[in-house]
Amino acid sequence: MNTLVAVAIAPCGVDEMSEEVAGVVKIIRDSGLKNKTNSMFTEIEGEWDEVMTTIKEATMYLANKGLRTEVVFKADIRPGYTHTMEGKIERLNSHLQ
Repeated sequence: MNTLVAVAIAPCGVDEMSEEVAGVVKIIRDSGLKNKTNSMFTEIEGEWDEVMTTIKEATMYLANKGLRTEVVFKADIRPGYTHTMEGKIERLNSHLQ
């Protein structure tokens, strides 16, 4: 089932985390799933199992380095819909015009 997830995966207890977060984002981008990163979250869209496998792999990237890792995510599972990453914004913008 198609799933849209907003996820933030980051190490705890470090002053600068951009290098570690870049490793996380690279795993997500290399997954082949549709994704988009902004300053707070990365959105991932795809089948539930594939999305969750990618989140696990990205999380373990940090945990396996011995870093305490925080994962925050929100999932939107809407049966019968695809391309929700763009569709939600298109529907919102149609109401703003």
